[in-house]
Amino acid sequence: MATSAEGGALYAIADPGTDELLGGIGFDKVVPVRRQAEVGYWVGPWARRRGVATAALRALSAHALGHGLERLELLTHLDNPVSQRVAMAAAFQREGLRRGAQLGRDGARDDMVVFARLAGDPDEPAPRLLPDLPGGELSDGVVRLRPLGPGDNAFLTELLILPDVIATSVPPERPSAERIRRRCERAETQWLGGTRADLVIEDAATGAPVGDIGLFYDDPFTQQAMIGYSMLPAYRGRGFPTRAAQLLSLWVFAETDVVRLAAGTAPDNLGSQRVLEKAGFHREAYLRARLPGPDGTRVDDVQYVLLAEDLLD
Repeated sequence: MATSAEGGALYAIADPGTDELLGGIGFDKVVPVRRQAEVGYWVGPWARRRGVATAALRALSAHALGHGLERLELLTHLDNPVSQRVAMAAAFQREGLRRGAQLGRDGARDDMVVFARLAGDPDEPAPRLLPDLPGGELSDGVVRLRPLGPGDNAFLTELLILPDVIATSVPPERPSAERIRRRCERAETQWLGGTRADLVIEDAATGAPVGDIGLFYDDPFTQQAMIGYSMLPAYRGRGFPTRAAQLLSLWVFAETDVVRLAAGTAPDNLGSQRVLEKAGFHREAYLRARLPGPDGTRVDDVQYVLLAEDLLD
């Protein structure tokens, strides 16, 4: 053990059987009047994927919170879902985003995801609003849905710059290359945070990415969520988005607290309306001037809704 210049302590993480060095962990930035500190850790490449970080974080947290500290904070980068999973497995709870909390390698300030654990918190991880997919994917043998990731940048760019996809986006504007890159790199962070699940629609026969579908859990208090999707032109007319919407809906109602799933389409987008109707959604409302349109205008939206009991009809 070593002491930190900012208060706190640093520890080596070692294999209990061989005493091999596996990593390091510690807490610093101690604020005595608040009885809080910030925890950080590292694990060597040779020791990863063995639960080392989670076990070490649990042990340090129990020690620190049992000996005077009442709050531990852990900050991770938006593109570091592995560290976020460690924090959650160690019963830390996500609290939000701290803007510009850390100086990045390029000199700019990076936003950080904030996790915290209090002395009185339960020892078990908090349930996630959006759990992982079973086996990492959903499939009906014709289409396969898998989480969007950093390797999908080229595909997503091809899809999102299509004029008809831009026209139905909110807002209806061409996304920048940086925005698309961030969406791919931070998709897992959004999923872990319970706000959004971005998935790639694949042709199950070839593995080719053919479209995307997303779940937006923007109203967990009332247990309502929305879906949206888009397809590459070469794969339209083959029923892929209907299958994708059905797969996603079944997972949502089986594995989350969502009880009401909505989707919107432009009034003249008859193709998308047929997709939703075939997937079991029911037309519910015509919402005037609901969404921002081009050049400061507002556009109407036709809303479809699916309830869990609808799948049983």
